[in-house]
Amino acid sequence: MTPAPRRIDVHQHLVPPFYRDALSQAGIAEAGGRALPDWSPEAALDLMDLLGTDTAILSVSTPGTGFLTDPPEAACLARRLNDFSAALAAQHPDRFGWFATLPMPDAGTSAKEAERTLTGLGADGVTLLANNNGSYLGADGQDALWQVLDEHGAVVFVHPADLPAPPVDGIPPFAADFLLDTTRAAYLLVRNGVPRRYPHIRFVLSHAGGFLPYASHRIAVAIAGTTGRSPLDVLDDFRGFYFDTALSASPAALPTLLAFARPGHVLFGSDWPFAPTAAGQYFANGLDSGVDAATLAAVNRANAEALFPRLAGAPAVAPARPVAVRLRHSAQRAGARLFFKIAQPGTN
Repeated sequence: MTPAPRRIDVHQHLVPPFYRDALSQAGIAEAGGRALPDWSPEAALDLMDLLGTDTAILSVSTPGTGFLTDPPEAACLARRLNDFSAALAAQHPDRFGWFATLPMPDAGTSAKEAERTLTGLGADGVTLLANNNGSYLGADGQDALWQVLDEHGAVVFVHPADLPAPPVDGIPPFAADFLLDTTRAAYLLVRNGVPRRYPHIRFVLSHAGGFLPYASHRIAVAIAGTTGRSPLDVLDDFRGFYFDTALSASPAALPTLLAFARPGHVLFGSDWPFAPTAAGQYFANGLDSGVDAATLAAVNRANAEALFPRLAGAPAVAPARPVAVRLRHSAQRAGARLFFKIAQPGTN
């Protein structure tokens, strides 16, 4: 029997009922062009067992609290989301971690909530959207937040949001715009020197960094041209980011990511439940079949253990699932492996 991969999923979302209700009251029924998915802790655990995931670090996806125009209201919602996440992780300490939601673009209030959650609630890091209503990470006025995160050596999970422009008809934002959004944030963070001024922050870029690995040299030349910096220094800053594999472990994208990222800087991600179970299986199979055993073990777990030391050395999770569930999972895995194999394009 093939041993379980014991993955640590750094890109998995939660949608608490009260958050869904708040979005609904604001007339929001989708995120990134996808309908808000159903979510429950039980469904998350089922997906994790199917993919061989021991622990998932949960985060709130776009729009976060950015849909609220009243700053105190946004801060209140962030606190409520964080208290919920902390309680859920406490109930399942071996299965769930969490990234705190911050009420950006209010950097001062976000700094206070980061301090509260990292110091008092045991958050594994924080989530920041690449842009909040057009205000991008890396813009001026965010130093109060960066200072707190740097003091804590925090992990910052950067997730895309809708672009600050109308979507193009026929192209859902999650399919292409999200990748550009993450790339824009990475560009401005490096362009404006945030990683160099705050070197203890560990940034994790969603979806393999958007377009960044593929276009890194082009972008580095552009930044060098406007700042006078060496392109090699710019590339070194970009390679200092961490990257997750959510929706990105394909035979086309994965080699580029692994060729670009520093050793130890690629992490497993599923993007469930916004990416449905079938998509999670497809890209997990892309990872499982696309790299050697040592790289697979590093991406699945070891690289994340270095970022989240509390998970290092944790005993393997042994879910007590009924026989019918185990048989269903086995059949799902076999079907997903077959589909991945036949779905790959030919070499002609």
